[in-house]
Amino acid sequence: MKQAARRPVDMEDLSTWTRHRQRLCKACRAYCCRLPVEVGIQDLIRLGVISEFDRQEPLKSIAKKLKKEGVVSRLHHKTEKLTLVQMANGDCLYLDPLDRKCTIYEKRPDTCRNHPHVGPRPGYCPYEPKRIDKKDQR
Repeated sequence: MKQAARRPVDMEDLSTWTRHRQRLCKACRAYCCRLPVEVGIQDLIRLGVISEFDRQEPLKSIAKKLKKEGVVSRLHHKTEKLTLVQMANGDCLYLDPLDRKCTIYEKRPDTCRNHPHVGPRPGYCPYEPKRIDKKDQR
């Protein structure tokens, strides 16, 4: 049986996103890990980039320190959230470039834990299957 050709996913065009099903995650290229990730203080503590003691510091000071360390890119004063740095190719700082899996999965931020139930198109994800090399099929 021949499968219908899939349109490539376009992160900006939500109509190209696929209805999320958990079984898709294993064979996905993790394009959801190219979405900006907003984190709060509790996420940063869970990640181990700040300590519980640091919670007492002004958020602006924490943001300045973490920007210098290359962990966050900006502070949103209105929401008091910080955005994690993305790599030059758009990938999350914590995404393994080879196997496309999260290197901090057990400690991942709430934004990631709640995807795709919240986000640009709730219930959908930018699914694109991993490419399989011909040599891997042997």
